[in-house]
Amino acid sequence: MSGSTGEWLVGEPVQRPPGGTSPAAPTRWLAGRLAVVTGASRGIGAATAAAVAAAGAHVVLAARDRQALDGVAGRIKDAGGQATPVPTDVSDEAAVGRLFAEVTGVGQLGALVCAAGVLTPAPFAGTTSAMWDETLGVNLTGTFLCCRAAFAAMVPAGEGRIVNFGSLSGIYATEKFPGLAAYNVSKYGVIGLTEAIAVEGREHGISAICLSPGAVDTEMLRRANPALRPGLTPDDVGELIVALLDSPLAPVSGANIPLFSNA
Repeated sequence: MSGSTGEWLVGEPVQRPPGGTSPAAPTRWLAGRLAVVTGASRGIGAATAAAVAAAGAHVVLAARDRQALDGVAGRIKDAGGQATPVPTDVSDEAAVGRLFAEVTGVGQLGALVCAAGVLTPAPFAGTTSAMWDETLGVNLTGTFLCCRAAFAAMVPAGEGRIVNFGSLSGIYATEKFPGLAAYNVSKYGVIGLTEAIAVEGREHGISAICLSPGAVDTEMLRRANPALRPGLTPDDVGELIVALLDSPLAPVSGANIPLFSNA
């Protein structure tokens, strides 16, 4: 929209004061809302939690490492943000239930970012059932459990936004690397799950999208494939997620966004 009264910026109207020349600051969708970020103790999850808090949301942090989670929450609070750490194993249905019971006690959930993930490289023939179960348990089942609980919490409000993490490893016809069979399968599943959530969320005002990064400079990447030169940092991804959450998501709900960051 253009004209003398306003213009569109990042999907929101920016009102110009009468007789003035400078636009008022746009209202951020995240400001004053409640968001859950899983995998928030390190890497992309920690960076996303910090970025979402800096955008004005109260962030509930979920991860298995209590000490690391407390550290992230402390840094967010030191920067003037709001954070509530809730140690959680997202692959455990009862633990996810406790997480979202705490979320309900804090307020009305507006957004969920599922950044929890594990990657244990192993040759296919050497991939044990335990490795398979843990990888799919955290990456796929954990995403399902959190999305299901968030979806139920968002329905009464008639709105909500969900961001899941796939991977280039889960996209058809992209380069795959040896030793990642379980990881690849889990990420294919997350992309399909996101599409299903988007279909059923439409009538409730709930949007869901998936981000599928390539190489991001994290400890997990360095363990999995130290030869890759990452083209993104966790902070880059966190800022991108905030930009997406602060923009209208309904038109792209169900989309998978690949980030071709492998050098």
